[in-house]
Amino acid sequence: MREILRTNDMVLVSAVGALLDGANIKHVLLDGNMSVLEGSAGAIPRRMLVSDDDDAAARQLLTEAGLGHELRDAR
Repeated sequence: MREILRTNDMVLVSAVGALLDGANIKHVLLDGNMSVLEGSAGAIPRRMLVSDDDDAAARQLLTEAGLGHELRDAR
């Protein structure tokens, strides 16, 4: 799994999730429960991961959607 996004912006998380769903790219959102427990003060960003095989396609999709600046560095 590769992290493609880390943010406290729930609107962005929702938008990226919808884009990935629309392209049939499976993804996992981590730290969502921790963010709720800490009171949504923004101390714990949510992380979105995709499979290694879908990493390039997910990055291309988000770049084409104008969200390339939100992507985490590819490692």
